[in-house]
Amino acid sequence: MKNGIIRFAALYVFNVAVLLLIGLLFPGVSVGLHALWAAVILTLAALFVKPTLAAAFRKSAAKSAAERTKAGEKVVQYVLVYVVELIVWVLTVWLSGVRASGFWGFALPPLFLLFGWMIYDQVDDKLRAKAAQLYDAVQGKVQARRGSDAASPSASAAPAAEAPETAAARAELKDGLTPEQRRMLDELG
Repeated sequence: MKNGIIRFAALYVFNVAVLLLIGLLFPGVSVGLHALWAAVILTLAALFVKPTLAAAFRKSAAKSAAERTKAGEKVVQYVLVYVVELIVWVLTVWLSGVRASGFWGFALPPLFLLFGWMIYDQVDDKLRAKAAQLYDAVQGKVQARRGSDAASPSASAAPAAEAPETAAARAELKDGLTPEQRRMLDELG
């Protein structure tokens, strides 16, 4: 669930920025503060509708794959991705307060979204890692606060004679890593 929240939040912020740029660069498009709601629609479309549409278009294009050359196949792929972006843009305009008028108001923003999402894909891993780090830090602080509130004086007293394994385990817990980070480090070897 954490990865889903992080992915949604990172893509949402990126979509708000792209929508505001579209509103500034294209005279036939009016975005304004509707970018906040439109970014929700774009993000949901990018996470759910876009992969479904892309798979459907790929499936129909795969039927005639034997008849294409490599260059022709690339052109078909780009056209299919643009068609998916166009459908996502039309859904965004239809379901939000974003207004587009004229041919260029509908033809150019999907191309801009396509370039924006290509850039997003390049920085996505770094963005997710940083967001996960922040998420873990906040979650650790919340759990630490809950633990300190729930601890009673008798439960917090250390036993007089402690086994060496227990002392090592306590020292390991004080390394500042969350259980998930510790598990990932253990998997690395």
